[in-house]
Amino acid sequence: MSAKKVLIGAVAGAVAGAALGVLFAPAKGSSTRNRFSRKKYNYSKELEEKFDELINSITDQFETVVIEVNRMAELEKLKSEKAEA
Repeated sequence: MSAKKVLIGAVAGAVAGAALGVLFAPAKGSSTRNRFSRKKYNYSKELEEKFDELINSITDQFETVVIEVNRMAELEKLKSEKAEA
């Protein structure tokens, strides 16, 4: 088989595929683009919300650790003062 026949077959297949895709497409191109845009917007909003939840969770955990460290430092300070007395 020559390269010319392979190239013609590939181009014919691509043209046939594009034609079938246009004929059997479930919606117009503008409708499909709008649907993809809405999904992209919804996914980005959802991702933003999840990221905010993650940041809030990390912040809450960090604040809890800071409070606990301060409490432990205060206890050690009191123990040290009590031992010196």
